[in-house]
Amino acid sequence: MTPEHTPDHADETYLGLTEEEAERLARIRGHRVVRALPPGSIITMEYLEGRINFEVEGGVVTRVWHG
Repeated sequence: MTPEHTPDHADETYLGLTEEEAERLARIRGHRVVRALPPGSIITMEYLEGRINFEVEGGVVTRVWHG
């Protein structure tokens, strides 16, 4: 079984993109799970290798984190 990995690129490259643009780029770069959330969302804290999270406000990515 091959372990999952997190693609290596600067998170800042997603900031300012629309939710759709960011998701498309993340999948091209190899993220298997992409999650877009509104600001202040309550989420679980489990870490999932290969997942990227976007905080989206007004349709635009304002924050990015992994797991």
